[in-house]
Amino acid sequence: MGMKFSRQVPGKMESLTIQHKLINCLSKSFYIRNLVSKQRRRMLVAGYDLDMTYITDRILAMSFPAERMRAMYRNPLWQVKSVLDMRHADHYKIYNLCIEENYDPSHFYGRVERFPFDDNHVPPLDLMKLFCENVDSWLSHNPKNIAVIHCMAGKGRTGLMVCAYLVYCGISAEEALELYAQRRTINNEGVSIPSQRRYVGYWSHCLSFHPEVDDGPPSVNLPPPCSRELRRIRFYDTVNIDKIFFVVLELKEISGQIYRPSLEVARSSCKQIKKGYQRTSSPRYYLSFVEGDGEDKKSEQEKPHVVVQMDTESSILYQKACLEYYFDKPVQVTGDIRVIFYQKMNGGRLFYACFNTAFIRNSLLQLTVPDLDKMGKKGRSICGPAFCLELLFGPANTTQSFLNTSDNRDFL
Repeated sequence: MGMKFSRQVPGKMESLTIQHKLINCLSKSFYIRNLVSKQRRRMLVAGYDLDMTYITDRILAMSFPAERMRAMYRNPLWQVKSVLDMRHADHYKIYNLCIEENYDPSHFYGRVERFPFDDNHVPPLDLMKLFCENVDSWLSHNPKNIAVIHCMAGKGRTGLMVCAYLVYCGISAEEALELYAQRRTINNEGVSIPSQRRYVGYWSHCLSFHPEVDDGPPSVNLPPPCSRELRRIRFYDTVNIDKIFFVVLELKEISGQIYRPSLEVARSSCKQIKKGYQRTSSPRYYLSFVEGDGEDKKSEQEKPHVVVQMDTESSILYQKACLEYYFDKPVQVTGDIRVIFYQKMNGGRLFYACFNTAFIRNSLLQLTVPDLDKMGKKGRSICGPAFCLELLFGPANTTQSFLNTSDNRDFL
């Protein structure tokens, strides 16, 4: 009846379908990226919505600059490059903290430095030193230069190293953590992993500033290698569990490699301490200290104070459920240590903690719920109101104590 139907061309329809799919994917990706970035602040620049934030005028934190499919939920690399070229042409350097992912440095004209360490964990102290010195050298070279720092999500590892550099510039560890939290996140939860915050505190104690030198870098005094004998792991006030498995790991230096992998040095399980239990194969002696007795002024190695375990400890142990493992043959650990705790040895991680042996005071390290990393619902379900993890060590092997005035709780 005079009605004309246009003929559909297969090639044209196919091309339109691909375009529509691409447009839909791109429009959805903005939502996905915002979902993935969670509470991190984002920037709208030149029509790009990017997970990046200026912490200072010269320090920029961001998530991983991704390619291919990963760019659907991370910062697309070409958009990052476009923004940096537009705002800081020839004056930016990228610092990649990821061990799990990399990209071709030529995308950013070769101005890429790598300081890799494990996700949700801490770097060795000497890596923090190399990083801060490198950033400081780059920023000092030209007042227009900026440092762009990222890990995968651009929050934990990035925050730790940004705060390390801020401390290197002269502000306190707490001020650095607070500034990063305010600038990088909407909920003021920047560096949220306790061990990462602990290492910012460690780093601040390694720096000595010289007021007579204006704008000069601080002296970095890393602690000498400090070996300790791990003698006991004990949990106070546990509930709903009668055994906790653990693995002790030590970051090992590999010649010619900046990354330090973690190597296992011990594994076993803490079991419930029952009334009447006695250890016959090991002496019942423990290093002890009295607060305010002037011990801080003396080297721990001059004359270790050893006392017999007090009988009154028994009443404390038996009031609430306590789990313990005593090393009949103490395990020697040195430097950066990671202890991971599991509900089952083949899975079900409860929580973990990282620390450096040079910062252990009085041979005792006590950690409560806020001091433990990745403490989720499963981990919290085994913690009573007075829950505490306690690690007991032998005396340090160094000739002098690295810390003179601070209590170990400064780093928890």
